[in-house]
Amino acid sequence: MRKLLLPVLAFLFSAAAALAQHALVIQTDFGTKDGAVATMKGVAFGVDPHLAIFDLSHENTPFNIWEAAYRLKQSAPYWPPGTVFVSVIDPGVGTARASVVLETKSGHFFVGPDNGTWTFVAEELGVAAVRRIDEKTNRRPGSEKSYTFHGRDIYAFTGARLAAGKITFAEVGPLLEPRVVTLPHQRPELADGALRGTIPLIDFHYGNVWTNIPDTLFDQLKPAFGDRFLVVIFHDGREVFRGVVPYVRTFGEVPPGAPLLYLNSLLNVAVALNQGNFAQQHALSSGGGWTVRVERAP
Repeated sequence: MRKLLLPVLAFLFSAAAALAQHALVIQTDFGTKDGAVATMKGVAFGVDPHLAIFDLSHENTPFNIWEAAYRLKQSAPYWPPGTVFVSVIDPGVGTARASVVLETKSGHFFVGPDNGTWTFVAEELGVAAVRRIDEKTNRRPGSEKSYTFHGRDIYAFTGARLAAGKITFAEVGPLLEPRVVTLPHQRPELADGALRGTIPLIDFHYGNVWTNIPDTLFDQLKPAFGDRFLVVIFHDGREVFRGVVPYVRTFGEVPPGAPLLYLNSLLNVAVALNQGNFAQQHALSSGGGWTVRVERAP
């Protein structure tokens, strides 16, 4: 009887351990031409060889914290609660910036430097708690002399341990104030009949200009497909584009090369050219200094 019981208990224990695990999703600006990303995955695999490890992106623009923050906003809501994101776009590596784990009100965890990377997930998913990583207990053993690869030595190690259930959130380190460093930007608003927002991202494969203006705010203008809207884009307060474009469902509703206003995959207002590159044609980019105004055409 005992011989039969032991395999059953082992199976139940293994199943319970698997249920305690959550996915680990990694984002960096390292690229994949060298071994940096594989090194981080190796550290995570060493924590638990059964851990499910996924890539968000490793082709982020080097040092571009804003872009990293938006990639998290774009991806995180589609992962189940409990997912652990490790994000390492860290131009201040080794300096006094804090290493933290953010728990959002949605139940997701974000591991990395508190340098603005959490701007949009904190804004949209809400801040439940923030803990500083205790490097005495949550650092890869033997890495104490390394100061420039926290992605490997601290973040991948801590993120993997949290995702694998080797540590609880409380064991990450001491609680901090429930807030994170945020990047300044124009939050979406409607005033005097005009929508205002930021251009957080250029859809770089196609040159479509995405805004942070949600459909719920756009709906207050009572748009109908075919209506025409005035779009004005500014860089650091200076007007760099002005044009009237039709609001349509999708790209094929205007001729090739023609501009259009549409709702992108995140249901935010965006501007594009059908089979063309709107950002390139008008020398536009993205970030906190790029703002947009949208209103009905006169």
